[in-house]
Amino acid sequence: MITSMRELNKARDDCYAMVRQRATISAGTSAVPVISLDIAADVAILLELIPAVNRRFGLAKDQIASYDVQAKDVISTNRHSLGVSMIGTEVTKTLVTYALRKIASRAVMKQVLKFVPFLGWAANAAIGFRAMKHLGNAHVDDCYAVATKLIDLQVSPT
Repeated sequence: MITSMRELNKARDDCYAMVRQRATISAGTSAVPVISLDIAADVAILLELIPAVNRRFGLAKDQIASYDVQAKDVISTNRHSLGVSMIGTEVTKTLVTYALRKIASRAVMKQVLKFVPFLGWAANAAIGFRAMKHLGNAHVDDCYAVATKLIDLQVSPT
């Protein structure tokens, strides 16, 4: 578990960098003019990214299991207040697909743009980058908020 704001800010910065890297990969696959390749790639990227972010913040399912009851309550309460959150959960294709549906209008536009050579492919890459960055950074922000609550309450694992 992260125990100081300095560690927490470092974790956030590391995770933002991780998100940028994965968003760049997403942009690359979005530029390829093959229908649905980008969606499959985004699912694969998020299946790896979300657990990595959780782990970096000390909020992976197995990490949370070792925390005391008070810490688990703080995590659970704050996780539920965030709405649909992927903190401390088993990240599945279904959960990732649900998250991708939040940006469905962008996904539909990306598929249509695949038929426009060059300019459409470039636009697809930009949309793919922004969508992945948005989803990834939102998860980083959620993890940061929960970890901040844990630090504020000085809750420690057992």
